[in-house]
Order: sequence, then structure tokens, then C-alpha cells
Amino acid sequence: MDAQATTAEFVACPPEGRRVTRSRRVRLGDVTPTGRLRLDALARYLQDIAADDVDDAGITGAWVLRRVALQVGRLPHFRDDVELVTFCSGTGGRWAERRTTMSFENEVSVESVALWVYVDEQGRPAPLEGWFFDLYGTAANDRRVGQRLRLTAPPGDAARRPWVVRQTDLDVLGHVNNAIAWAAVEDELAHGASLPGGRIAAAELEYRAAIDAGDACEIVRQPIDDGFACWVTVDGDVRVSARIRGAERR
Repeated sequence: MDAQATTAEFVACPPEGRRVTRSRRVRLGDVTPTGRLRLDALARYLQDIAADDVDDAGITGAWVLRRVALQVGRLPHFRDDVELVTFCSGTGGRWAERRTTMSFENEVSVESVALWVYVDEQGRPAPLEGWFFDLYGTAANDRRVGQRLRLTAPPGDAARRPWVVRQTDLDVLGHVNNAIAWAAVEDELAHGASLPGGRIAAAELEYRAAIDAGDACEIVRQPIDDGFACWVTVDGDVRVSARIRGAERR
């Protein structure tokens, strides 16, 4: 069985150490026809504040996103103003964990925990050195985290359909942007995937390999007890795994 994200991963913001705060408004291109903030737009918000943090700190080099887990409350809608706060919540030898909280109307909307791997110019994982701990060590507070991925491969009898990569899905690296994987989840919600309670309560997504221009992708979906699992595959190889859970049963 897949391991689930636990509340222990969603550590509280530390009283000391580096943190970055940003505010933004939910815009027309961020929402569903009902006005709800889409998951891919939320992923861009999380990606943008992470980029702002490392840019402001003057960090060179690149980071590869491996995993994101979300705890979801009430999602904002079109023209809502949101605040995001991010900090480093743990480290490993070549990776670091980032916690981000998004709030609006004076309440927490989304808690996020993400695992990012630091890579060198050849794209290989590189060790975190003293400069990193000078910046983020106080916030991380010596908390160690692993990088093991948790979500399993799809069963052979799961439903599948083609999923087309558009030119606008590609970023400056020539790969499908991280946020677009969440667009696949939104597609499944629009194609009949059901959730208990009718809303997203939790979600996990893992990036196993890049999706490139011209890849012949499929979305694979399988119901689970409290939601659904889905995968983006290329020639049967899993590139993205996701699990979406509905409102908790009372």
C-alpha cells in the first residue's frame, strides 16, 4: 500500500530562522469555471515563492522537485487575496524540505510540504554545503528528512486515456513544468473523478522523471476508498504519480 503523508511532516513555522512571505491576488487565469483556485495555479504559487526565496538569497544552481504533499482547507476564489509563507523545514545530504502555508481571510487555506533535490550543472544531485546551512540551518533546526518516494505504480486494469503535451506546458528547461502535472489532476476531476465530500482535502504528487515535448502521454486513473489515484505515463513508464483524497469522513 502507498504510505500517506502524516501531520508530522507539516511542521510549524519556527520562531527563528529565514522565512519568506509573499502576497498575491487570485487572477482570472488561475481559476476553474466555478471560480475555485486550480491546483496547477496553486502549484505555480508554491513554485514562485520558492524561486523568490533562493533568488533573494543569491543561491546559484538548480533544484529539482521530487514530491509535494498538500493539506487543503477552503480554497480561495477569483479575486481573493492570499498570503504565502515559506521556510526550510528539514534537510538531507543532497536535498531539502520546504514548508509553505497559504492563507486568506485570516485562515489557513493550504499547507504544503515539498522535497527539492539540489543538482549541479550536469543535473546530478549535489551535496548541500556550509553556505546552505548558514542560510537555512536555523529554520531547519537539525531536522533530517529522507527522499524516498511513496506512491506505487498503476494497476494493469486501471482506466487510461491520451493526454497531449502542449507547447505552452514547457518551461525554460524544455520539460513540462512542474505545475502542469497538477493540470492532469484537474483534468481527471473534470472527467468524472469523484471525491467524498465533494472537495479536495489532501493531495500528494511525485515526480519520477521529466516529461518532454513530443512525449506520447497517457493519464491513468484508479479509484481508491477516499478519492482517486492517477499517473502520467509515457510508453508505460510512470513519470508522475498522484493521489487525491476527499473530505475526511466524520
